[in-house]
Amino acid sequence: MSTSREAARRGNPGSRPTRIPISRRVRNVLLLLGLVVFVLLMWTAPTVPVTLLGGFAAALALSFPVRWLSRLMPRGLAILATFLILIGIVVFAMLFLVPVLIAQLVSLIEATPAIAREARTSFRGWLDPLTELGILPGTREEFMSRFGQDLVELAETVARQALGGLVNVVSVTFGIALTLFAVLFVAIYLLVNVRALKATYLRVAPHHYRTDARELWDSFAFSLSRYLSGLVFVMAVQGAISAVALFVVGVPYALLLGAWVSLTAVIPVLGAWLGAIPAVVLALTVSPTVAVITALVFLGIQQLEGNVLTPRIQGEAVNLPSVLIFLGVIAGGQIAGLLGVLFAVPTLAVARVLFDFFRARLYTE
Repeated sequence: MSTSREAARRGNPGSRPTRIPISRRVRNVLLLLGLVVFVLLMWTAPTVPVTLLGGFAAALALSFPVRWLSRLMPRGLAILATFLILIGIVVFAMLFLVPVLIAQLVSLIEATPAIAREARTSFRGWLDPLTELGILPGTREEFMSRFGQDLVELAETVARQALGGLVNVVSVTFGIALTLFAVLFVAIYLLVNVRALKATYLRVAPHHYRTDARELWDSFAFSLSRYLSGLVFVMAVQGAISAVALFVVGVPYALLLGAWVSLTAVIPVLGAWLGAIPAVVLALTVSPTVAVITALVFLGIQQLEGNVLTPRIQGEAVNLPSVLIFLGVIAGGQIAGLLGVLFAVPTLAVARVLFDFFRARLYTE
């Protein structure tokens, strides 16, 4: 007994710690305080949750190529090869694609007032039928005078603000680079330690529920990783097809418009329409025929994405009716703006997994 007490006083790691009894109420209060402190920390440092969510999403998206490469090599080498390929793509984009995109963006901003004047000229010929039907207020010349002046002034204002905002590109790019580095660091940590994290998660679950807990983990991993990796692939395919098609048709700034299509592809349902609007507007400055061809090209791309790419690549990742996804996107936008729109489909995927999991297990006595 004296030996154990002496070991405890000396801080012997083999000695058993002295238990401090507390009531359940005190335990619950401590847990609640810990949760409040955690939420406050996340609120005062918003970069932390963004980095965690971004790293989690990146790890899920990269888990598919890692899993495929793991069939050919050890998992550690598969993770290394995946990130080397990713870094190579990023370096290629920074050295070759980004300078071209910036040059096209600056050129487009400078040409915005001229594009607005050309659009006003093209638009003038479409007003004759509306004038004959008496739909337009006043004459065509009066309407075009008001509309054209407002359009040109708006274009000039947008161009001045955009060119002025380009001064801060360096600082903004530096901040984005730091955030991306943090996201990649979190993604690497999650991919390397996913088995340890899964083992910890299973140890926390009660012993007789561990099989169900493992099934829930696998369902979440499959649905989210399949959705995110498929989304990245669909974004790349849509952007590439759009850029090539617009270049062949003769629409200016084809590469910039293709990059815009890739970005808008992140938004479910509405992204295809948002990506097509600038291309059709710029095609109008070439000719009405080119504008019609451009609209048909984007209609074909949308059909390819909705009927071929997404069903075959993402498969059962979401497996929800389109109307429910559309309503979820609207609800997400009203709740949290753009972030709500972006996270609407992953949230629905999580809800579907939870619904299927508990539907097969809950019962009424």
